[in-house]
Amino acid sequence: MSFDTWLAFATASFVMLAIPGPTILLVVSYALSHGRSVAAAVVIGVALGDLTAMTASMLGLGALLATSATLFTALKWVGAAYLAWLGVKLWRAPVPDAAPQTDAGASPAQEAARDAKGLGRIAFHAFAVTALNPKSIVFFVAFLPLFVDPARPLLAQTVILEATFVGLAALNAAAYGLMAAAVGNRLTRPSVRRMVNRAGGTAMIGAAALALTWRRAAAS
Repeated sequence: MSFDTWLAFATASFVMLAIPGPTILLVVSYALSHGRSVAAAVVIGVALGDLTAMTASMLGLGALLATSATLFTALKWVGAAYLAWLGVKLWRAPVPDAAPQTDAGASPAQEAARDAKGLGRIAFHAFAVTALNPKSIVFFVAFLPLFVDPARPLLAQTVILEATFVGLAALNAAAYGLMAAAVGNRLTRPSVRRMVNRAGGTAMIGAAALALTWRRAAAS
């Protein structure tokens, strides 16, 4: 792959990623409510989700979604329902009146395991929201071939394109997450944090409703 082609792809990907979508909305919501501690987990989930969506596109799922209205609609509803469920959970999330205290009855190993489990759930949520976006999968089918040279090895170009996009997606998610966490750290009053959670949850439910308006024509 020539440097000019790669640079054009990286620039186009950066512009596309900078526009907030359901994934970034999830990142911001988690960062506002949980702070910087969840940043790494969310970024990992987003990166794996984008990698899955791009790989699925290259393997032909995107073409199938573009031609099958039933499959596209089914995946769209699954993704929207999952996003709405996360929004409801965030809206109803309890806010402690003070900083969380360490469980005196738990060992350090138990506390670490509990924290790891919570971060694992957050990473999975970010992965699922990103990977279950049929519009992204179909978009990759139309987007990636523009930068593929049929005269060069396909596998090597695919690896370069996926690594570039996933890397930029991870950096983009991290930037949004850190900015949101910086704002969230200043919101210490329980009433304010509860309001932030509910605003984020409502926005995620709204994003789920918006996802239901996606059409195959618009996605391609």
